[in-house]
Amino acid sequence: MLPDLRPSAVTSPAVGNPAPVRPGPPNRSSLLPGLAVAAAITTLALAINQWQPLLSALLLAIVVGAVVGNVRPIPAVWRPGLSFASKQLLRLGIVLLGLQITLSTLAGLGWQRLVLVVVVVTSGVLSTLAMGRLLRVPLRLTALVACGFSICGAAAVAGAKDVVGADEEETGTALMMVVLFGTIAIPVVPAAAALIGLDATSAATWAGASIHEVAQVVAAAATIGADALAVAVPVKLARVACLAGVVAGYGLALRRTAPADTQPTRRPALVPGFVLGFLAMVVLGSLIQLPAPVLAVAKIIQTAALAMAMAALGLGMQLRGLRNVGWRPLLLGLVATLIVSMVALTGVVLIG
Repeated sequence: MLPDLRPSAVTSPAVGNPAPVRPGPPNRSSLLPGLAVAAAITTLALAINQWQPLLSALLLAIVVGAVVGNVRPIPAVWRPGLSFASKQLLRLGIVLLGLQITLSTLAGLGWQRLVLVVVVVTSGVLSTLAMGRLLRVPLRLTALVACGFSICGAAAVAGAKDVVGADEEETGTALMMVVLFGTIAIPVVPAAAALIGLDATSAATWAGASIHEVAQVVAAAATIGADALAVAVPVKLARVACLAGVVAGYGLALRRTAPADTQPTRRPALVPGFVLGFLAMVVLGSLIQLPAPVLAVAKIIQTAALAMAMAALGLGMQLRGLRNVGWRPLLLGLVATLIVSMVALTGVVLIG
C-alpha cells in the first residue's frame, strides 16, 4: 500500500476547522551535534577506506553508524542534524554523483552493453516489484530493494526512500541486504565466471552489470584481473545513470495514486529536484571539460556528503527491529540478486 501523503492537520480554535501543520526549518545551531556525529563517523570510514580502498566508505559509514546507534540510545539533540544529513546531504551527494558519468563514457561501452544495462535495470526493478507482491513484502520495502539491487546499492536505496515514503526500519532493512548480498557477490561472481569459462572482458561486464555497490564491483573486478576495472566500472556507472529514471518513475507512480483530496503542495514531485540536479551534472560534465582539480574537489564533497548521509541512516537502524523482519524480505533480496545476475549473465553470453 502506498503511503498516505495527505498533510497532517490540527484543529484551529478560532474557526474550528483543520489547519495544516507547517513546521519551520530547524535552527542552524541545532543541526551541529548530529552533523558532528555523522562527520566523525564519516572521517573514520574514509580513513579505513584510505587504508583499504576495496572497503566502501559508504558501507563502512552505515556499519559504524549502526553499531553506534545500537550501543547507545540516540540523544534527541542529535536528531535534527541526522535528519539534515539523511535528506539534504544525501541529495547533494547524488547530484554531484552525476559528474562521474559522461555521455562519452556511456557511448564508449557500445550499444550492446548499453542495451544490456537497460534490460538489467528494467527487468530487475519490475521483477522484484512483482516478487515482492507475491511474497507479501510491504510495497515500500520492495521498492527500495528493487531500486538498490538493480541500480547502485546504498545510494539508490537512500535516494528512493523519501520518494516512496519508507520509514527507518524499511530503509535499514534494504541497506542491510545491500551489504549482505553485495558482499557475497564479490567472490562468487569472479569464481562463477572462471568456472563457466568467461574471458576477462565478459566477466568484468557481468560484474559491473550485476553487483550492487560500485565499491563491490571494484573489489570483484580486482579479483578478475588488472584490465577488468576499465570495463566493469563504466558498466556499473551506466547502471547508476538509470537512477534518475527509476526514481522519477516512482515519483510519477505515487503522484498518480495519491488521494484526490491531497493538497497540491504536498503531492510528490513529478521529477524530484535532486534527480534533475543529477541529470544536469551529467550534461554539464559531458559538455564542458571541467578542470581535474574541480572534479577532484567535487568527488571529495560527494563522497563525504553521501557517507554522512549513510552514517545518519545507520544510526537510525535498530537491530531489534531488523530481527523481526522475517524471512520474506531476505528471500526477496536473494531472488532479486539472482534475477539481476542471471539477466546480466545471459546478456553477456549473447554479446559474446
